[in-house]
Amino acid sequence: MPSHPQTQSLTHAGRNLLDRRMFLGDTASALSAIALSGILAEQDLLAKDARWSPQIDAAHPHAPRPPHTEPKAKNVLVIFCAGACSQLESWDYKPELIRQDGKPLPGGPAVTFQGPAGNLARPQYRFRPHGQCGKMISDMVPHLAKQVDEFAFVHSLTSKSNTHGPAENFLSTGFVQDGFPSVGAWLTYALGSENRDLPAFVAIPDPRGVPQASVNNWGSGFLPAVFQGTPFSSSQRIRNLQPPATVKAGSDIAARRLLRILNQEHLRLNPLDSNLAARIASYELAARMQLSVPEISDLSTEPDHILKAYGADDSEDSLKAGFARNCILARRLIEKGVRCVQLFNGAYASGGRLNWDGHQKLREQYDIHGRIMDQPSAALIHDMRQRGLLEDTLVVWCTEFGRMPMFQKGAQGRDHNPNGFTAVLTGAGVKGGVSYGRTDELGFKAVENVLSVHDLNATILHLLGLSHEQLTFRHNGIDRRLTDVHGHVIDAVLA
Repeated sequence: MPSHPQTQSLTHAGRNLLDRRMFLGDTASALSAIALSGILAEQDLLAKDARWSPQIDAAHPHAPRPPHTEPKAKNVLVIFCAGACSQLESWDYKPELIRQDGKPLPGGPAVTFQGPAGNLARPQYRFRPHGQCGKMISDMVPHLAKQVDEFAFVHSLTSKSNTHGPAENFLSTGFVQDGFPSVGAWLTYALGSENRDLPAFVAIPDPRGVPQASVNNWGSGFLPAVFQGTPFSSSQRIRNLQPPATVKAGSDIAARRLLRILNQEHLRLNPLDSNLAARIASYELAARMQLSVPEISDLSTEPDHILKAYGADDSEDSLKAGFARNCILARRLIEKGVRCVQLFNGAYASGGRLNWDGHQKLREQYDIHGRIMDQPSAALIHDMRQRGLLEDTLVVWCTEFGRMPMFQKGAQGRDHNPNGFTAVLTGAGVKGGVSYGRTDELGFKAVENVLSVHDLNATILHLLGLSHEQLTFRHNGIDRRLTDVHGHVIDAVLA
């Protein structure tokens, strides 16, 4: 092809586009590829699209929807210990740490998250064998220890962050950044709910306050807002649910009837307006909740032996009694078919006073936090098992990261450790009395069957009949999923 002055500034690729032989050759190849694709599609030989998004009726966004596969569990209850509960004081027994007490960690970091590292420190509680499996469990949780034969322990979790807020984000959403949907939002987006009169997803904050990442733990992110969690507890009602005291009941009912007529007429004239249908559905759910929420929050109907078993009648420890009442509320919500309940134990960063962030006085503070968490949580799991609820419910005990095997220099507490910590599973589809993964002999980092939070979340979805690779939502041109591009189901803990 002869050179032309205007072609001198073109790139090599640009000049190729002006070559007639190359143009005709590329056209023939492209048409052949299109024809081949058509033939393969007709014969159903093309690879299947791995993406899956549920078909959602905007007027009934919480209607129950089928999962990908036959589920082991229909509901999930997450007990979230905010502040990073130490694996070394609870579930992860390290006899070598007892032998090395007071010595420096060989090759260990001189400085950790909050400052200089001190020497290795033995577990602050005695560990004893429990159950038929003989699992060594800390004296900090004597009530939970009695149920170890029903628990599956995952000892090799790792996190992407050693800061509370981002680590809570990572545990609840799969990303350290803000703005991503929580596990509960993904579940209700995929599956809806079995109860049309209650929220599909409920978050129950601790009596001491909300966790560090606050609403991110139960937010909907870029999913439709209707799938975000509804926060309320046994002591704190849903805000703005009831009309003001100045509005009489008859007037309120008449106003809602008129509003319903106007909404239905507007929807008839605008049948394709899914946003309008979603808003109407949200308001109608709120109206039904005016009756259902006060009823389910009223614990006066619980018999005395249940209140005592949970510790809800503890007159000497109001925080324990408050958390116990939240545990009873969680059970009642699961009984009513609420898809996901997120139960928080511990609040925001406060030097370890209000949560498990034991930097300075770990033993002193854990004596308080352990007493608040142990009996009510154990009673909740036992009560659900007695009622048959664990046949359909997965229970996950978790925290955002672990703790260092050494104390901080000049302190009696442990610094943040994202390199190895524990989660506990029980209930539907879970194999009891097993332990998977391992941290090193001092509990410093995961060394065997190392897992990410993505693997834990993939397992949760799997037990509810969902493929973590298929469940997607297209946002800003990207097919997003809870596990990002990672995650494997932890088969070893499945029944």
